[in-house]
Amino acid sequence: RSVGDLPPRETRLLEPEVVRSLFARLQLTSLLHRFPERPLWALFVFINAFISLGIMAAVGMALHTPDIFPSLGPTAFLFFFTPSSPTASPRNTVLGHAIGIACGYAMLLLFGLTHAPPAIQVMGFHRLLAASLPLALTGSLMILLKAAHPPAGATTLIISLGIVTKPFYLLVIEIAVIALTVQAFVINRLAGLDYPIWSPRAPRAKS
Repeated sequence: RSVGDLPPRETRLLEPEVVRSLFARLQLTSLLHRFPERPLWALFVFINAFISLGIMAAVGMALHTPDIFPSLGPTAFLFFFTPSSPTASPRNTVLGHAIGIACGYAMLLLFGLTHAPPAIQVMGFHRLLAASLPLALTGSLMILLKAAHPPAGATTLIISLGIVTKPFYLLVIEIAVIALTVQAFVINRLAGLDYPIWSPRAPRAKS
């Protein structure tokens, strides 16, 4: 479907509203007239993705732990590509990853795999169950708690597949999530968006 065929809400999420608002705040609207919006939008996402990686690296260096986790990449993308989506809200992000972490580690404990080799080395029946069950449980709990955040599914797999299993590292993942969320709040509020402090914004009633 083309953008013109999309419902109003979907169209709004596809528009580079962050870039427009931020450039207006910085009095750089002339650039929007000189250059196409899409390259400027791409540049905005590029810069913030780079900053996000720097934040994760800084947290890791401060805590002397590995802190570049694949599931945080999609989270950063949501923050700056569709910031008005409920899935990109602070509540959904922080709770979603926390649910993924809890479910992944709970299955490792249940099947006695906390010290087992990662799935890339050994993939047995217990590991298969330990990977599939937490993913299903994470999705179910996010729905029940109204905290949907798709990247959290990757977080629970990173843990349940044995890639990251140390409890302290799991705490670091959540700390990195919180740091990225703070970055998203600052950038999106600077851009003039009504980005929530915590919960997703309720849809405005039609007048």
